[in-house]
Amino acid sequence: CVCVFQSTTRGTVKDKPNLKVEEDVSALRKAIEGLGTTEKTIIEVLTQRSNAQRQLIAKAYEKATGRKLVADLEGDTHGDFEDLLVALVTPPAVYDCHEVIKAIKGAGTTECTLTEIFASRSNRQIKAMSEAYLAGYCLQHNVLALYEAGEKKWGTDEGKFIDILCHRSIPQLRQTLVEYKNISKKTLQESIESEMSGNLEELLVAVVKCVKNVPAYLAERLFKSMKGAGTTESTLTRILVSRSEVDLLDIRAEYKKLFGYSLYSQLESEVSGSYGDTLKRLCGQD
Repeated sequence: CVCVFQSTTRGTVKDKPNLKVEEDVSALRKAIEGLGTTEKTIIEVLTQRSNAQRQLIAKAYEKATGRKLVADLEGDTHGDFEDLLVALVTPPAVYDCHEVIKAIKGAGTTECTLTEIFASRSNRQIKAMSEAYLAGYCLQHNVLALYEAGEKKWGTDEGKFIDILCHRSIPQLRQTLVEYKNISKKTLQESIESEMSGNLEELLVAVVKCVKNVPAYLAERLFKSMKGAGTTESTLTRILVSRSEVDLLDIRAEYKKLFGYSLYSQLESEVSGSYGDTLKRLCGQD
């Protein structure tokens, strides 16, 4: 499977030492096959193992039961909690790929999801996502189809947005933006905001923010997803799952610096039930 993860020491989730795959499989089976699903066990197992370890568990689970772990989780849970568990057992590159496809195909404005993913991922992660896409994990579209869909759906300015995503890597774009600083009197962000609009502007501003500080950009995304009426659970799920082994410790630190309170305390007041418990386990307290 395409399972590239840029594991660093700045994540909140690490490999569990002395992993006992068979024990985890039987604990999951008991939790799923028993009377009523035992969410506590599922949360415990899936949040305290790295993604690579979850892949080993999923493989052993299928060997033992003849059923896919992801299918059993989908059958036994629902809503945001189900989405979160599925995200946890999906290889990172494949998960990013699914999120991009969902954003392109979904109803409503999901350009901000595309912007977040393409602006914040490393060159290696973008390459892994493309490979997952080509390996056929996702819908069999090609770049041209995406481009046409984008043009039809979003109009000219946004067509450029799709063009940039499809024909230039974000690392190339970053380099261009860094060099731009040297020749412009305005800050790059001011320049972009005054001369561009809509999704293109948002993408470029996000890239500028990520050139400076990816964790701060993602902390801001998390804050916005919990601010105002209602919480955007899909954004919370995506960021906490995809950064749990990359830089969630740094995101937590930036969150506190920017907003004056901890990400954990904000999660405590905004999300509840098994879904909230799982997110809090991924986040970890300061």
